[in-house]
Amino acid sequence: MRSILLSLFVCSALLSTNPVFAMNTSQTEKATFAGGCFWCMEPPFDKLDGVISTTSGYTGGHVKDPTYKQVSAGGTGHTEVIQIVFDPNRVSYEKLLEVFWRNIDPTAHDRQFVDIGDQYRSAIFYHNDGQKRLAEESRTALAASGRFDKPVITEITALNTFYPAETYHQDYYQKNPLRYKFYRYNSGRDQYLDKVWKDERK
Repeated sequence: MRSILLSLFVCSALLSTNPVFAMNTSQTEKATFAGGCFWCMEPPFDKLDGVISTTSGYTGGHVKDPTYKQVSAGGTGHTEVIQIVFDPNRVSYEKLLEVFWRNIDPTAHDRQFVDIGDQYRSAIFYHNDGQKRLAEESRTALAASGRFDKPVITEITALNTFYPAETYHQDYYQKNPLRYKFYRYNSGRDQYLDKVWKDERK
C-alpha cells in the first residue's frame, strides 16, 4: 500500500512540474485597448466566449495613480482603456482585434464620437511582440480595405502601467443600464458603426 501511494505521489509531482506531462488548464493572456469611453468598450468583449474579464482603466500617461477627474480633465497623457483577460485557447487575439476595430472610429484624432481630447484617443497597447505584430498587420489590412476615406491613425504602442478605474466605472452598463443606454445613443457611436459596418457589425 505504501509503495502504491509513493508511486501516485511521484506521478503527481511529474505532472505538476514537467512541461512534457503538465496540462496547462489555466493559461490566460491580457489585451489592452482604448476606444473612447470605456463604458462602451466593455460590452462587446464581455459577450465573447473565452473572455474572462474586462476592467476599465487608464494607461499611456505620465501621472501616477490617476483619478477619473484628472484623466477626464486632460493633461495627464492617459487614455481611457479596457484591459481584457482572455483564454487564448478559446478566443484568439486576432478575434479581439477584429471586435476592437468594429467598435471604434480609427480615423478620429484625439477623440471618439462626442468625447474629445487625447484621453479619448484610440489605441492598441500591446503586451508582447506577438501582439504588436498582429496589431500592426490588422491596422495595415484595415487601412487597405477601402472602408474609410480618411487615414487609419489608431496608435499602436507598448503598454506601460495600467491603472484600474474607480469601482463605479466597472461594468457601468450593467449597474446603470438606463443611463448607459442614454449616453451611448446620444454619443452617436452606434449610428456611425452601423453606417460603416452595416451587416458586418459584430
